Amino acid sequence: MLVLGIESSCDETGVALYDTERGLLAHRLHTQMAMHAEYGGVVPELASRDHIRRLVPLTQSCLQEAGADYADIDAVAFTQGPGLSGALLAGSGYANALAFALGKPVVPVHHLEGHLLSPLLSDNKPAFPFVALLVSGGHTQFMAVRGIGNYTLLGESVDDAAGEAFDKTAKLLGLPYPGGAELSQLARLGSPGVFEFPRPMLHSPDLQMSFSGLKTAVLTAVQKVRAENNGNIPKQTRNDICRAFQDAVVDVLAAKSHKALLDTGFHTLVVAGGVGANQKLRATLSALTIQPHTKGRSKPPAEAVKVHFPAPEYCTDNGAMIALAGAMRLQNAQTAGSFDVKPRWPLAEIMKN
Repeated sequence: MLVLGIESSCDETGVALYDTERGLLAHRLHTQMAMHAEYGGVVPELASRDHIRRLVPLTQSCLQEAGADYADIDAVAFTQGPGLSGALLAGSGYANALAFALGKPVVPVHHLEGHLLSPLLSDNKPAFPFVALLVSGGHTQFMAVRGIGNYTLLGESVDDAAGEAFDKTAKLLGLPYPGGAELSQLARLGSPGVFEFPRPMLHSPDLQMSFSGLKTAVLTAVQKVRAENNGNIPKQTRNDICRAFQDAVVDVLAAKSHKALLDTGFHTLVVAGGVGANQKLRATLSALTIQPHTKGRSKPPAEAVKVHFPAPEYCTDNGAMIALAGAMRLQNAQTAGSFDVKPRWPLAEIMKN
């Protein structure tokens, strides 16, 4: 079964062809980052128009690489939500029109489900059940995943998502939009311990998280540094702030990941979303171990955790994850054609479909 995947939830246009027997055959991605950088953020109208311009040529490029034709497509999957309304409609309209013309089924896919399942694109696939950490610019959530469509929300950020905090902190430091990735690079040059920022909700008894207070702590530090340096931030001081900020975020995510694994009893952690490409986060989570709960005095040895990350190219929004999720839903007879989009769509709701 050959599935065409369409991703257009925000500022990246992704198209991919996934075959249920041969795997991913081709994928293309166009990012609008340079276009939006001039405005310091995503301009929804510009994003929507650019998706419309890119979808057909990206599809044709994928077909050419895969050595396939439109007639070979068995189904078309598209991101139904969450995301920007106009951007979602661009993808939905294209996917539904193409599926209608080909006489093939159309499969609406939840954007976060695509991220959640993206590690299944790798050769080393995680097995169900697992804990999923969805960490991006729009979401930071822990999910218990027991199968396709069987998801339970364990906890999430009560304010800013981790990726959003990265980008906003980068802006405070004068880094160009979107900034989060550059902040991570500069953090490698920073010295540990020069700045100490809080770890919000680190020891809370639940799996909730908060990052807005951390961002405020950075703002206070930046204001103090500027006041002491005639309005400037010395390069090494900026690097040290980046290091302290990143360390604080990673410490929180690692501690909550550990708790999520203990609470569920699962031994596999899947990390997906744009922040999943952060090298510090990858290294820290890859070293996680869990200490099983016991009633006796002696403690059994700590157990290693199986941690799965998508390849860096699948951490950001992409069509490959949508094609994969669409194919898996088709194989599980979970599909219903729809032109509607859902800009606000909790992941847990797809269990009702």
